[in-house]
Amino acid sequence: MDVLAYGTEKASATLKPVKFTRTPARAGEIEIEISHCGVCHSDLHQARDDWDNTVWPCVPGHEIVGTVTAVGDGVKKFKVGDRAGVGCMVNSCQECEQCKMGHEQYCTGPKSATLTYNGPKEPDGTNTYGGYSTGIVVREEFALTIPDKIETEKAGPILCAGITTYQPMKYFGLKKGQTLGVAGIGGLGHMAVQIGKALGAKVVALTTSPEKKQAIMALGADEVIDMSDEKALENAKASIDLIVDTIPYEHDINPYVALVAAKGQIAVVGNLIGFDKIDSGAMIMNHVGITGSLIGGIADTQEVLELCAKHDIRPEIEIIPMDGINDAFKRMQKEDVRFRHVIDMESLRGDAEAVDGAKELDPPERGAVVGR
Repeated sequence: MDVLAYGTEKASATLKPVKFTRTPARAGEIEIEISHCGVCHSDLHQARDDWDNTVWPCVPGHEIVGTVTAVGDGVKKFKVGDRAGVGCMVNSCQECEQCKMGHEQYCTGPKSATLTYNGPKEPDGTNTYGGYSTGIVVREEFALTIPDKIETEKAGPILCAGITTYQPMKYFGLKKGQTLGVAGIGGLGHMAVQIGKALGAKVVALTTSPEKKQAIMALGADEVIDMSDEKALENAKASIDLIVDTIPYEHDINPYVALVAAKGQIAVVGNLIGFDKIDSGAMIMNHVGITGSLIGGIADTQEVLELCAKHDIRPEIEIIPMDGINDAFKRMQKEDVRFRHVIDMESLRGDAEAVDGAKELDPPERGAVVGR
């Protein structure tokens, strides 16, 4: 499969057209012609090497939706012409305890989980190229079925933003009558608000952008707290059962700890960089847990797709052409998007200049990508 894509070979460079070849589907694999791909803040972090682990070249994208164009021997879930999605993973060992429990993202196999781009979760130098491209090949176990009710262009963000925020709610056992706090109302946070409401929780949005209040309330939030409003913070002290912290950069977590009710939790899903200082006294005195949560397994990703279909939950998106990705990155840094960019990949197929000027990349190591 000849693929046209956008990628970068160093942190300081913009994304530019590239091309490479994906090996055709083998037994148990499917080929997907990508129609849309969401733009996640992780894409920006990885392309800029903010986590000091980028494997170059970097072709981001893990909110992928498209049409199956070929199937390998033994494929049962999909046929040519079906819609299919690919989220943050394309492989795992399928044999360790975590994989057998449906938690492939925590795979303890020899290479850990293999991410849709940037290779294994624990980078070892091998690489994978993601969904800022015209096609992808994936094991059928890691492809998602898109419910009929969900529009193709809106399905992609559910495969990352949706599952990343749903997973800690499911693990915590969030139920009707409890209070969910959502810290950061961006691409992930705006999905968390809607999912929390569907699960029956009271949803409190925690934001540093009070000008977003009207848009946040329109998502279904019961309350919006401006994190700079000391009186509001005092009134809300120890009142939230679970906070899903979607903020994608280093920040002071202590004001959020103070909002958590006794024996409640903060689930950190966005900040892979760390925290400078945590007030352990406040944690201990109120039995507050701070935990991390990484995306979600394939079964749970399918579950949240079905939940979104049932409750008419959709990401709010802005469609962009592929050549608009560098501007989209700049706007994302400025929080100037409501609430998710989605790339129309047909714009890349029709870009004659990109086709002619694309740099040839070496194919990623196939055995590390989708090998059995």
